[in-house]
Amino acid sequence: MTDSDLMPIGTFARTVGLTASALRFYDDAGILHPDHVDAQTGYRFYSEEQINTAHRLRELRELGMPLSDVSRFFAAATASDSAESLRVLNDHMRRVSAEGARLQHVAARLTESLRSEPSAPLCALPGPFFAAAVDQLLATTTDDPRFPVLNGVRLSVEPDALILAATDRYRFTCRTLVPSRSADTKWAGTVSGDALRNTVSAIRRSSTVNLAAGDNFVHIVLEDGTVSLCSLIDEPFPDAHDFFESLPTAVHRCMIDRSQLLRTMEQRPLEKLGLRLTSSGVRVVPPDDFVDFDGTRDGSELTLWFELTTLHPAVTHALGNDLIFDVTASDQPVVLRSADDGDFTTVLMPCQAPAH
Repeated sequence: MTDSDLMPIGTFARTVGLTASALRFYDDAGILHPDHVDAQTGYRFYSEEQINTAHRLRELRELGMPLSDVSRFFAAATASDSAESLRVLNDHMRRVSAEGARLQHVAARLTESLRSEPSAPLCALPGPFFAAAVDQLLATTTDDPRFPVLNGVRLSVEPDALILAATDRYRFTCRTLVPSRSADTKWAGTVSGDALRNTVSAIRRSSTVNLAAGDNFVHIVLEDGTVSLCSLIDEPFPDAHDFFESLPTAVHRCMIDRSQLLRTMEQRPLEKLGLRLTSSGVRVVPPDDFVDFDGTRDGSELTLWFELTTLHPAVTHALGNDLIFDVTASDQPVVLRSADDGDFTTVLMPCQAPAH
């Protein structure tokens, strides 16, 4: 084979799914030497016949096989002793299985210790309804390492209601559910959004879920007895009742058809969208066009502008088809309300009109 038939290390690395640095490491470790090394430049070159060996090396390392066993495996392969290669592989997999069983035992002990955390029952709800509400609230969370609470969902339990709230600083969303059974107690905590995302699919498949509160976790008990532990975020979260009480009194109110508003946003994917409240109704205002819109309104004429990334998620997760916008001014928070099998409320911050 001539030098022109050999592959430089970069090409060979891409071909076999290893990095060039890994190939240098395996060369230095005596596992996989290049076919040829240029005496002047030190460049490594590999042959096509080495591709299968490199693939096998990568697979052995993916199994976690130590280099000493990898060397024994290839030594046996070189001697055409497939039985010895198989024995090396089987011995390694038995050790992996034993270690996996040990780790599972440790994890089981840890899980049991967490589940044994004292907890107080809160309420029970239909799993699909609770999962849908969690999905709605998660759309308002955000991942900001500086403010972990923005990735959480606030659960506030009242004797006759479960209130879920979330905020990303641009929106504040609140959803109220009526429990099917209540412990007649009051409790509040902010639950990790990541933990809820990991368990929401299981919640959705459980006809009933029971919530209980521990010191560090919310215990979500599914119908089959499975317990999901969702960690609590120990940071202040605005009280939903106090937050809404602090908002200025609305002086304008309009009711808008949700499906029509969604269609308009999706057919005109602009960065900003305007709602023009007029004496004759409501209009959607893209920059160079007006779209008449079904709806009613009161008060003087006013135009509100929203970032699409703020307005669209709020409208998408609203309940039913009738939306009410409570408006104070074009530069003040707007309250979007809907009601259908409960209620859903989002506070949105308008933005400045687009520059022309």
